Amino acid sequence: MRIIPAIDIIEGKCVRLSKGDYSTKKIYNEHPLEVAKAFEDNGIRYLHLVDLDGAKSKQIINHKILEQIATSTNLKIDFGGGLKSDDDLRIAFESGATKITGGSIAVKNPNVFETWLKDYGSEKIILGADCKDMKIAVSGWLEESDLEVLKFINDYHSKGASYVICTDISKDGMLQGPAFDLYKSILEENPEINLIASGGISSIEDLEKLADIGCEGAIVGKAIYENRISLKDLKKFMRL
Repeated sequence: MRIIPAIDIIEGKCVRLSKGDYSTKKIYNEHPLEVAKAFEDNGIRYLHLVDLDGAKSKQIINHKILEQIATSTNLKIDFGGGLKSDDDLRIAFESGATKITGGSIAVKNPNVFETWLKDYGSEKIILGADCKDMKIAVSGWLEESDLEVLKFINDYHSKGASYVICTDISKDGMLQGPAFDLYKSILEENPEINLIASGGISSIEDLEKLADIGCEGAIVGKAIYENRISLKDLKKFMRL
């Protein structure tokens, strides 16, 4: 299973939220590049970079941070947040993203997202399926929709999506374990999906269980910043 540490950006700084609530913002480092380099120095190959300013705005905001990390490290970066147009997508890839994650765009403008899937391929376009009470949430999790998460994933899988990042918002940043049952349900319905778990991971044991369930990857955020999981422990896990 791939281990994908997360860097969330607000005003150019590395932050974490709890349950997606912007008022709970905690700054961990004012220089995201330092964090990215520390990940790479410990054998990490992948990074999940989220533009939280962009997520609740109308366009990508922090692409300069993406460019800085992409040009100064060899990390393979999945970038999300604020990707709401073809121009945003172009900026993200030109700034060094290896893949992008589309969540709000997949809900609010499905025709555009489906075109991205066709034009760039499912290896480069990840479906973001963030949910609360099994319903998809959008716009930096500030808005809830009526879309049921399992149907949402199934529909997009039938349209070519093969990678999905799924976050149970109620778990995110709480360090109380991820949504194991949700991930089991997704993989039971769609065993071909490359499912990336996100939210709530608090220990190496959580990662082992996600690997056993069949997740292709796991995004780890606050557990690293709060020293629940050390980069040394992650290095050992990646050798398993």
